[in-house]
Amino acid sequence: MIGNNREQRLRVIHKDENSKTVKAKKKHSSGNEFYYSFFTVILLLCLIQITISAVVNISKIVSYKAKIVQITKNKEAALALNDQLKDNIKNFSKLDGLEAIARNNLKMSGEDEVLVIINTPKEDEQTEKPKKNGLFDIIKH
Repeated sequence: MIGNNREQRLRVIHKDENSKTVKAKKKHSSGNEFYYSFFTVILLLCLIQITISAVVNISKIVSYKAKIVQITKNKEAALALNDQLKDNIKNFSKLDGLEAIARNNLKMSGEDEVLVIINTPKEDEQTEKPKKNGLFDIIKH
């Protein structure tokens, strides 16, 4: 019996130590669960922020590319206009170009020429509508 009693005491002591370590582990694991949950929430918030940033950046890239295309078209149009103006300057600096401007725009003629201007009535003047003064003209017609 004495041997039995001693084994029981050892078992009881051993059980007490096991229960203490189990309680300590439970305390420790509940603290870890909180930290894991907290870090999971923070990571989810970071992922949401990264996703939003990616969407915004992609939309900005698309709009900037559209603006680049538009600016490129405007640049090409401006270069074409500049070339045309350079050609006009070259043409008008010559005597023939100035003479063409004088004939067409300023209605001028040369020394041995006679300028004849024939005015043709505009379409609006040809189809003249009678003026209506109000209610009494409507009743007469």
